[in-house]
Amino acid sequence: MHEWAELRQFRYLLKILERQSFRVAAEELHTSQPNLTVQAQQFQQWASVRLFRRLRNGSIRPTETGVAFIPLARLLLDTYDEVIDALGAIERGETRTARFGCCTLVDPNLFRTFCAAHKSILPGCLVRPTLGDTEQLAEEIVSGTVDAALVTLPFAHPELYIEELCRDPLVVCLRHDHPLAGSQVLQAADLRGHLKILHHPKRHPGAHARLLRQLADAGIEIEDYSHASHPSELQMLVKEGHGLTLIRDRTPLDEELITRPIRGVNWTIETAVIYHKHRHPKTIPILIRKLKRELERMGKENDPTAPTTLVQHAGAPPRRPPQREKNAPTQLELYR
Repeated sequence: MHEWAELRQFRYLLKILERQSFRVAAEELHTSQPNLTVQAQQFQQWASVRLFRRLRNGSIRPTETGVAFIPLARLLLDTYDEVIDALGAIERGETRTARFGCCTLVDPNLFRTFCAAHKSILPGCLVRPTLGDTEQLAEEIVSGTVDAALVTLPFAHPELYIEELCRDPLVVCLRHDHPLAGSQVLQAADLRGHLKILHHPKRHPGAHARLLRQLADAGIEIEDYSHASHPSELQMLVKEGHGLTLIRDRTPLDEELITRPIRGVNWTIETAVIYHKHRHPKTIPILIRKLKRELERMGKENDPTAPTTLVQHAGAPPRRPPQREKNAPTQLELYR
């Protein structure tokens, strides 16, 4: 533990590095330059780091470590403010009920983890779940009847914060007796003439349009297909022989079905938390941070080589959140 470090030192050093000047930083912080100098020297000495270099004209330039310090210090200070805000809201009795939503394409196990993370912060808080489509849940957040929701991307709304949590690869779902079942890995071209079942376009128009573009880029044109409103319905249509579909990797399967990965494409389902920019419960930002840490921990248990976050930068391989066991209950059975 680095008990010597004080929040004011992070505030001081952040301002110094942002302004690249002790004089300007002292003026904005309403303190003296000698005080800033002492605080900066002590922090760097105790942390064994060098955050900046002084130039002849009196200004400073951040070192490589100093450049990294800026976003990290902002994160620390933001988290500090969020914790204080959350404690105040709890004390005022504003968090006795949490109304959380989940869309049908989100992994229900992830939603369980989301609700459990909130319960670990506020054991006495009653969680009221709502299941629905992304657009419906967004409208309910705007109207104030839902506090936050897990949805799939793409999605945009001027009144809502959207924080991506994780990405899951899409895989092909098919019957054991299908001619393509003998291949352990499929090519995108293998889907031509076989991909006949898609999620209903009205359930998530943005995701549907993006998938059609991705398929077209891979040379797959979809003209006529069956559609369903829930992953379990997609599997039912596959089982009854209406064609192949695409589902989230590691989705619990009917015993007559299997999945196969697709080589050479990066088709994923992205899951995000959405909540109102101004009228959200103060516990939501803390809950999201806690959930991300929980997902990182669980992801590393499943894959010790996993990176520190489940949300990757563009082009990086997607990481997976924890999946349900094969016989786990479906989304509709969550709250019985």
